[in-house]
Amino acid sequence: MTYTTISHEIEDGILTVTLDRPDQLNSFTPTMADELERTFREVNDDDSVRAVIVTGAGRAFCAGMDLTKDGNVFGLDETLDPSLADMDRLEDPALTAGVRDTGGRVTLAIHDCRKPVIAAINGAAVGIGATMTLAMDARLVSSKARVGLVFGRIGIVPEAASSWFLPRIVGLPAALDLVLSADILDADAAVAAGLATGPHEPEELLTAARALADRWTKGRSPVAVALARQMLRRNAAQDHPVEAHRIDSLAMWHTSVGDGKEGVAAFLEKRDAQFTGRASQMPDFYDEWVESHGG
Repeated sequence: MTYTTISHEIEDGILTVTLDRPDQLNSFTPTMADELERTFREVNDDDSVRAVIVTGAGRAFCAGMDLTKDGNVFGLDETLDPSLADMDRLEDPALTAGVRDTGGRVTLAIHDCRKPVIAAINGAAVGIGATMTLAMDARLVSSKARVGLVFGRIGIVPEAASSWFLPRIVGLPAALDLVLSADILDADAAVAAGLATGPHEPEELLTAARALADRWTKGRSPVAVALARQMLRRNAAQDHPVEAHRIDSLAMWHTSVGDGKEGVAAFLEKRDAQFTGRASQMPDFYDEWVESHGG
């Protein structure tokens, strides 16, 4: 695929996705949404990638939605009149094209991703520039970062499924304050709020993000990493721990007869493990489980 709003670079198993509209401060468009969603769906089948870093070109991470386009700037169809019942048909092409929040399509793809995803927030991250990162597994900020959930300033609501992600990261009281105040936080305030880690010097940000990606994935079983990521994301939302126990048991069984055999042998023989499992080939139960818990 030819990308027009983002760029890809793979080095030593880490895919760096750069939001690449620097003259527009990497502002978000429906095209960027399409390209990001496709990236996070397709990387699941790319066994050359073990982790993903997302950053911005130039001095911004993402300055929010591009508000300069004609018509509905969010890419929505104002001739429609969607109901709550309509939203049970998310795959309906008319709803996808004209009603569904474009940022939400991206964050759902990030949520479903089998590879850890790290945000390296190098500058301004406001609106969708902030909420897209909430679906990622870590948010590292440079000292020049600015983070703001500014929706209230222009009379709209937080999107990108952030009403699900944000309270899980910072807790409900802090989430309410961040959304309703619509403040723009500097790097230190974003860290203090629990939104990010750092701050890092700008020239050290990507190095820190790569080091974290290595710590999480280098020398690890890709299947175990993918399962562990999804188990923590999905099981934590269940009503009773027995639901987690069911999936833990299945995942433990499958990994114990797969890469786990090599891991145990390597431990006993005091050598590095050579895992052969692939995240593109998950255990048989995986797709059914993910589908039954929200896709």
